[in-house]
Amino acid sequence: MQLRLITAAITVAACLASATAQNSIRIAAAADLEPVLPPILEQFQTETGIHAEATYQASSALTTQIQNGAPFDVFLSADLGYPQKLIGAGLAQGLGDGDTGTPITYARGTLVLWERKDAHLPQPSLEMLRRPEVQRIAIANPERAPYGRAAMAALQKSGLYDSVKSRLVTAENIAQTAQFVDSGNADVGFISLTSATTPRLQADGRYFVVPTGLYAPIEQGAVLVTKAEHRVEAKKFLVFLMSTPVQQEMRQFGLTPSRPVP
Repeated sequence: MQLRLITAAITVAACLASATAQNSIRIAAAADLEPVLPPILEQFQTETGIHAEATYQASSALTTQIQNGAPFDVFLSADLGYPQKLIGAGLAQGLGDGDTGTPITYARGTLVLWERKDAHLPQPSLEMLRRPEVQRIAIANPERAPYGRAAMAALQKSGLYDSVKSRLVTAENIAQTAQFVDSGNADVGFISLTSATTPRLQADGRYFVVPTGLYAPIEQGAVLVTKAEHRVEAKKFLVFLMSTPVQQEMRQFGLTPSRPVP
């Protein structure tokens, strides 16, 4: 009798695991979304019963993985360029049926300059980067990371680049940039507002919002992966992501909604 119960329990567990796998999507998510996406994914599962798992890396790295056949259903990039590249290669598409040419702009990112409170530096600002005690300035790789490109543009447009270029410390992505400066391996760092407003970094540091006129808008784009195994569920997630309540929630995490939200 006990053996029958054990066997039945194993069978039920296997069926549940199989059902979850069949009703699950995999999301390739830009590193700046790591503080933002988990509660949204939990809410999505609560409302739809669809489980979603996210892998957080630099948008460039995720693009390469999708090009190499990684089994993602959705790609949430920190810019529009990488999704557009995948669309051009026939590896991704927009949300609408037959929409093969347009990524969905789901949010805009904001660049900030962050420092630890115990760094014994003045309030963060672009001008304070000229000070000799600021010896290491963390920045995401501008060749690969949208926030890194924005930081470079801001330094160049403000006339600061020549005076600070020898002090730049390059990280792989925006999450690693935040780690550099929070760990003390850099004095200050250009990071995303999504990172700066996490409880840990709010407690540890303070930030300056870089004027948006100094860099091109960081428009963040989403696409469906063409070979997605769970296309219906993936579309439902993107519709959910663009809904007014979720757009409002992303604003609370430091992302500007892609469209006006009352």
